[in-house]
Amino acid sequence: METIAILLVVSFAGLAALHLYWALGGKFGMSAALPEIDGAPAFMPGAAATIAVAFVLTGFALIALVLGFGASNAATLTPYSVFLGFAVGGVLVLRAIGEFKYVGFFKRVKGSKFATYDSWLFSPFCLLAGGAFLTLAAGSL
Repeated sequence: METIAILLVVSFAGLAALHLYWALGGKFGMSAALPEIDGAPAFMPGAAATIAVAFVLTGFALIALVLGFGASNAATLTPYSVFLGFAVGGVLVLRAIGEFKYVGFFKRVKGSKFATYDSWLFSPFCLLAGGAFLTLAAGSL
């Protein structure tokens, strides 16, 4: 269980750092990170929204940390972390499935840089990470 937690913590901390980089004006990887409509980004998140996503991703890393290592040290947090672990796992699996148009395994709009990355990297990562969160939460019951 510790190995799963470490992989989740490192992954989500890295994603949070990437979002902070973007919020501060970085451009690397940005062209593949947003869904496109007719070759243009479907939306352009501002710095505040990108920082908010970074905080959420940091929260995911902390939940994985508590589920993987904190059960004996933080008994009062365990019931909440198990619930949050199941919730995060469910949200990530739903993200992998997608909304059936632009995002997820069952998207209809294909052919963009985002769609390619989503099919081969983003959605598989969400499915695996969601399963890992569900595994950690179930193992903490």
